[in-house]
Amino acid sequence: MAARRPTQAAPYRCTECGWATLKWVGRCAECQQWGTVVEASEPTGLTRSVTAIAPSADRTARPITHLDTRETPRRTTGVGEFDRVLGGGIVPGAAILLSGEPGVGKSTLLLEVAAQSARAGRRVLYASAEESTAQVRLRAERTGALHDELYLASETDLATILGHVDDVRPDLLIVDSVQTVSSAMSEGMAGHPSQVREVASTLIRVAKDRSLPVVIVGHVTKDGSIAGPRILEHLVDVVCQFEGDRQTSLRFVRALKNRFGPTDEVGCFDMTGDGIAEVPDPSALFLGHGAPVPGTCVTIALEGRRAMPVEIQALTVDTSAPNPRRVVNGVDASRVAMVLAVLERRARIPVSKLDVYVSTVGGVRLVEPAADLAIAVAVANAVSDQSLPRGTAAIGELTLAGEIRPVTQGAQRRAEAARLGYKTVVDAASQTLRGALDDLSARGRPARPEGVPEF
Repeated sequence: MAARRPTQAAPYRCTECGWATLKWVGRCAECQQWGTVVEASEPTGLTRSVTAIAPSADRTARPITHLDTRETPRRTTGVGEFDRVLGGGIVPGAAILLSGEPGVGKSTLLLEVAAQSARAGRRVLYASAEESTAQVRLRAERTGALHDELYLASETDLATILGHVDDVRPDLLIVDSVQTVSSAMSEGMAGHPSQVREVASTLIRVAKDRSLPVVIVGHVTKDGSIAGPRILEHLVDVVCQFEGDRQTSLRFVRALKNRFGPTDEVGCFDMTGDGIAEVPDPSALFLGHGAPVPGTCVTIALEGRRAMPVEIQALTVDTSAPNPRRVVNGVDASRVAMVLAVLERRARIPVSKLDVYVSTVGGVRLVEPAADLAIAVAVANAVSDQSLPRGTAAIGELTLAGEIRPVTQGAQRRAEAARLGYKTVVDAASQTLRGALDDLSARGRPARPEGVPEF
């Protein structure tokens, strides 16, 4: 007997996508968002009918050619690397979301931005919902971020923060963080998806109405994505990711979304005991400082639109184990395995019975295929116990056929290599891996020791 279809209306509905269900669940089966299923009688944010309202005289639609962008000039933050990521500065009324792992330095960076903006004569309100004003003051003393135009407030209530905005009348508002602020207009504890959505929507509305730029700090989940409803990223104008390994001092700021500029810029910072410092030219951070040794090769990596030299080091050791070890650090293990197979099969470099260790200098991580050729050259040098002459770099992607393919922004990489003094750049002009190794041998490599195999 066929099951009878229920006749009653579904009493629960998702506030994100409108999916309906007969019983309450914690996660929407349609959009996979947590905490968005509420009773159908509660407001869901889906408007059933709208009555047209005549716009005021100052809000009437105008031809796009009649709009003057000089009314909203960019404001520099005083931190050049952060301005680079934003596209030249902060646009008045912009909503910026800065996310990152706990302890990576988000609050330190924004405190520096607040201090530099205050020194430029702009009043800044820093609303900290995670730390007390005394704790923020201690960090400001350590980093030298004290200024009379920098106002601090420790509040977790959205209405109180808006009250501070009315009293202080800042030129820049920083809220740290959106997951710890709650609003009386929405049910649930702070950090609940409905609370995050309400707090962010209110702050963005205030930013647009008052032409007040707002920087909001957002937490991330275990998989590295921004916590809270997905609509949070759609509401803001700019989404920046602050990332870096806490074992090293290097930090990167990337723009994942930017309505006012490019998304392929990267800002480099160095975390020190006195705060955070800009690194306008990070070229020397990822290079060894000694004499050339066997098993090293420099490649020109691309971080956003910034070309940087990165030294790749390789070490090979004889082993009697049935399964030789493959240990990598800073590079993709699967690509290293592919490069080793191409070396063995196409270039006749014996690596199948050797322990191979591959690492980058400075803690940088290379994920682009442009480093394939440099990895191959470094491993081949380690096997032959020969070193490259100083001023040599390798750029190229390897195929399984042993061919070298050109990479993106090749001209920019070669220009950066020339600027840094790399006179010999081996790339796709050599056509094959074997040809690249032969070209390096023909360019004045030192003589190989007795009994060491040649390329």
